[in-house]
Amino acid sequence: MLSPPMAEICCEEAKSTPATAVAAASVSATAAAAAAVAVASSALERRRRRLEMRRFRVASDPEELVAEDVRAAKRQRLARTLSGSCPDAGSDSDRPALPRYGVTSVCGRRREMEDTVSIRPDFLPGTSKHHFFGVFDGHGCSHVATMCQDNMHEVVADEHMKAGPGEETAWKGVMERSFSRLDEQAASWATSRSRDEPACRCEQQMPLRCDHVGSTAVVAVVSPSHVVVANAGDSRAVLSRGGVPVPLSVDHKPDRPDELARIEAAGGRVIYWDGARVLGVLAMSRAIGDRYLKPFVSSEPEVTVTERTDDDECLILASDGLWDVVTNEMACEVVRACFRSNGPPAPAARPNGVALPAAGAGAEDGSAVVKGVGKEDSDKACSDAAMLLAKLALARRSADNVSVVVVDLRRGM
Repeated sequence: MLSPPMAEICCEEAKSTPATAVAAASVSATAAAAAAVAVASSALERRRRRLEMRRFRVASDPEELVAEDVRAAKRQRLARTLSGSCPDAGSDSDRPALPRYGVTSVCGRRREMEDTVSIRPDFLPGTSKHHFFGVFDGHGCSHVATMCQDNMHEVVADEHMKAGPGEETAWKGVMERSFSRLDEQAASWATSRSRDEPACRCEQQMPLRCDHVGSTAVVAVVSPSHVVVANAGDSRAVLSRGGVPVPLSVDHKPDRPDELARIEAAGGRVIYWDGARVLGVLAMSRAIGDRYLKPFVSSEPEVTVTERTDDDECLILASDGLWDVVTNEMACEVVRACFRSNGPPAPAARPNGVALPAAGAGAEDGSAVVKGVGKEDSDKACSDAAMLLAKLALARRSADNVSVVVVDLRRGM
C-alpha cells in the first residue's frame, strides 16, 4: 500500500502522461502535414514549369508532339484506372455507329471568334449513312457563319430530297442551290430578325453596315461510297489517300487566274492591299453574304464528288487559320501519326439512333462554336489530331481563328 505522498505523485504522473502524449502526437502530425504541403508545392511547381516549357516550345516536329500527347493520355488513363472507374464494355453493343471524327475550334490571336463548325451525323431523312461536316469562317461579324452553322445541313437535306437520281449530277446541283439559298438568307438577315433577339455585334458597332458581313463555307457529305465537298472561300478540304494528300477544294483567292478573269469580266477589280483583295477589301473571291460586293464576290460553290477507296485514311476540313501556316502534306502526316500512336480505333456510338443534343451542345465553354454533336461522341485519335493541328497552327504564329475537323475514313477497322 502506497503512502499518501507517493499516491499523490503517482496520480499526478498518471494525469500528465496523456497530455504529454497528445502534445507529442500533435507536434508529429503538424510536422507531417508541413512536409506533405512542401512536397505537394514542390510537385506543383515542377508541373507548372513543365507546362510553361511545353506551352512556349516551338512546334516543329509533329511526331514529337503526338508522342508527348499520347504519354499524357496514358497517364490520365492510368489515373482513372487506379481510381476505380471502369467503362461498361457491353453497353454500346446495340448502338448504331457514328463516323469517327474529332473537332477543335479556337479563337487564337483574334479578338473575336468568328468561326463556326457543324457536324450532323445521319442528317438525311430516311438514311443513317450520310454524315454532314461543315466549317464556316466569318468575316466582319459572326452572324452569317452562325446562320450557316444552324441552317446549311437542313437546306442541303431539303434540296437533296427534291433532286433527281444520280450521285454526281444530283449533288452538284444540290450544293449550288443550297449555297444560293443561304446567300439569300444572309442578304435578308437584318430585316428578317425578330426584335426579341439580342443585338449582334455588327448592329451595335455599325448598324447600317450589316450587309458588309459574310462567311466562307466548306462542307462535306460523307457516305459509304463517296465524299462530296462544296467550297466557297479560302477554307479547305483535304483527303489523305495512301499517304498522299489529295485536295478536294481549291482556295478562292482573288488573284487565282480564273477568279481574276471572272471578277474583271463583271466590272470589278483586284487591288493588292496587304495581299490581293476584291476592290481592295475582301481577301477571297467567293463567300456567302457580302452583299455590298456583289456580283464580284460570288456564293456559287465549287463541288467535287470523290469515290471512296480502301486507301482512304482521313478527311480534313479547316479554316484558313490552319492552311495559312500548315501545308496539306504536314496536316495529313500529323493525322497519320495520331492514328499510328492510338492504334486501331473503337467505333463511336450514341443511344437512340439519330437523336442529337440540343443546339449549342458540344462546345467546351458552353458557347455555340460547335453544334450538332457532343464531345463524348468524338473519336480519340481524330480529336488528338485536330487538337495537334490547332496547336501547330498557333505555334507557327497563325493570326486567325483556327477550326479543324478530322474524319476517319479507314475501312475494316
